[in-house]
Amino acid sequence: MFKKILVANRGEIACRVMRTAKRMGIATVAVYSDADARSPHVEMADESVRLGPAQASESYLNAELILDAAKKTGADAIHPGYGFLSERESFARACADAGITFIGPPPSAIAAMGDKIESKKLAREAGVNTVPGSGGAIESTEEAVKIAGEIGYPVMMKASAGGGGKGMRLAWKEQDVREGFEATRREGKASFGDDRVFIEKFIESPRHIEIQILGDQHGNILYLGERECSIQRRHQKVVEEAPSPFVDETMRRKMGEQAVALARAVGYYSAGTVELIVSGEDPTGESFYFLEMNTRLQVEHPVTEFVTGVDLVEQMIRVAAGETLAMTQDDVTLTGWAIENRVYAEDPYRGFLPSIGRLVRYRPPHAEYRQAPFASSEVEKRSGERVSTSLDTNGDGGTRVRVDDGVAEGGEVSMFYDPMIAKLVTCGDTREQAIDKQIVALDSFVIEGLGHNVDFLSAIMQHPRFRDGRLTTGFIAEEYPEGFQGAPADAALMTKLAALAGVLASIETERNGMIDGQLSPRPDETLSRRDWVVSVDRQEHRVVVENGTVSVDGERIEVDMAWLPGERLVEAEFGGEPLVVQVERRRTDWRFTTRGAAHVIQVLSPRIAELSRHMIEKVPPDLSKLLLCPMPGLVTRIDVAEGDRVETGQPLCVVEAMKMENVLRAEKPGTVKALRAEPGDSLGVDDVIMEFED
Repeated sequence: MFKKILVANRGEIACRVMRTAKRMGIATVAVYSDADARSPHVEMADESVRLGPAQASESYLNAELILDAAKKTGADAIHPGYGFLSERESFARACADAGITFIGPPPSAIAAMGDKIESKKLAREAGVNTVPGSGGAIESTEEAVKIAGEIGYPVMMKASAGGGGKGMRLAWKEQDVREGFEATRREGKASFGDDRVFIEKFIESPRHIEIQILGDQHGNILYLGERECSIQRRHQKVVEEAPSPFVDETMRRKMGEQAVALARAVGYYSAGTVELIVSGEDPTGESFYFLEMNTRLQVEHPVTEFVTGVDLVEQMIRVAAGETLAMTQDDVTLTGWAIENRVYAEDPYRGFLPSIGRLVRYRPPHAEYRQAPFASSEVEKRSGERVSTSLDTNGDGGTRVRVDDGVAEGGEVSMFYDPMIAKLVTCGDTREQAIDKQIVALDSFVIEGLGHNVDFLSAIMQHPRFRDGRLTTGFIAEEYPEGFQGAPADAALMTKLAALAGVLASIETERNGMIDGQLSPRPDETLSRRDWVVSVDRQEHRVVVENGTVSVDGERIEVDMAWLPGERLVEAEFGGEPLVVQVERRRTDWRFTTRGAAHVIQVLSPRIAELSRHMIEKVPPDLSKLLLCPMPGLVTRIDVAEGDRVETGQPLCVVEAMKMENVLRAEKPGTVKALRAEPGDSLGVDDVIMEFED
């Protein structure tokens, strides 16, 4: 077994790998860029080596620097995590040439599956179902238009080396191909160093399902069930679960056997994932097609670990060390249900634009497991053989919570890397249990200092269509066509929030009176009654707090709560039903966040409430004649000049953020009065790009 492993990555996946390595008694080495000098993965490692500047090309993507770090520290193996160099054939070969073990598949398999065009040819030869497509790289926009017409719209344009939602564009008509083909090439070149693009048929009402495979260097390959990854935004996964509510045992076996056949055809070993697109319109489950194979550990691997009890990182390490898999296909069983939500630094209320900045407050929900949900003892499946540690359920079969993160309070989410803050995973005996646990955990996830998508994730968990398992990759676009404005709150929730506000205001008022000794009874006395007019999102309620009881609009409400003034979380029960609320006391009101939405709460005495109705409302400034930068980013192109007349939908400029090109278009006709930015400018949120008239 290895004595020291260098983890060639950052953030949560670096921490994840280190936790398993440490449990196995293996020393770890972290590498870091200047932006990550104080990151948790650096503190967690036994040793650390600086790579270079924040730009990934000069740090995490520089194979020579990473190999030098491994040699300098005496590491005998490198785990690449996911992203960065994890699927670079050249890096795997360079490790071998340097006498350092690459913890992953052989270079030949990475090469075969890393090229989406060639991988589809190999899949067809291995008897795997494939989607109709161009069959090769496309050289020009005109050729792309011709092929798309032959295949039939809609089609998907994909960078051959793409992944993670980058280098992908959906085209419903010829104009979409003409506008998007070159942009797809540029994204492929910028993100992966490969500008080849191919086209394939877009399967309507599709589900995205993937099969986890695991193989050793002795020819043993098995599959560990499937993951449902259909909840996506811009082709990037947001929610994953295992197993899939759509897949039955027969379909699982067919998918698994095809995945194993493909892996065997390329001599695969280590952990890997075969991604499939499945037609949700086919109730027989026969219409599934090969998309690609990811020759690395997936972001969503924790859900598979939960339901199988297999530590995939440990298995990767053991396979790389030459051990034989200590399990067979018959040993693989799926127990319970697991759901993962990706918590991103993005603002769903502003079109999911990236949000960077400092984590002023970061308090993840209480988790039974941080990073790896495994028991400390080994499980024996064969006499005398060590295998993966099993899932620790504490013997109660209840729900479980796991947080995989690589950030800390006071740290910064940088514009140079992926905006994921954490992965929140819950497990239960049933899908419903896992979903309900997610809702409570998301309510308890405190993040301040930048925009995040926790409200949006909670809204998905509560959505009737999600809870019914009626999923497609178009779920978000179909259910939130006008964007996200918070999860809807029913009357019962609004009443609970009004009751809670009345109690908190009473506690605060009495506490303030004790501090200054004015306008309040003496500290040894209590207030017997407080009357409030509570406005919840402009809906007024009359709340009375008297002798430990609460009534809202004349109806008594049972409230049992725990709260310390100044704290963010309120844990309450209403008639035995739990509710976690994040409370923010502002100058003139309160902000309650729970169940996927923020609510503005104003608590006033009846007399002050009556007088407040005569206050003049402040009118916000008119910004309709300005084009504002919607996210922190780099202006790469200006498409208009001063004096130009523009029409609705016309491209105005391109802003690059997180390596994604964002085209800003005119929302209405007008004339460009002045340009306030030019290509090469780095802008912040709401910086003015151009001004209009008429």
